[in-house]
Amino acid sequence: MPKTPLPPLLKKTANTRPPVRQSTEPALTVKEIAVLDGCSVKTVHRAIKAGLLEAFHVGPGGRLLRISRQAHAAYRHLNHL
Repeated sequence: MPKTPLPPLLKKTANTRPPVRQSTEPALTVKEIAVLDGCSVKTVHRAIKAGLLEAFHVGPGGRLLRISRQAHAAYRHLNHL
């Protein structure tokens, strides 16, 4: 029995990452955020995963995380840092 192809909206995709964002504004790395906030890189990753700190992917394949200065300022304001 031949397989029927799934409609485009129901196809599984291997890439579940958000799209790569292109911007001319300088963004901060996870390590830079950790140094500025006096915490560990793991803590920054936890904040991103919890949705407290907005980050986006850059670079080839979108593997690198970056945080905009505005997102970092909002995070610091909400957490009284």
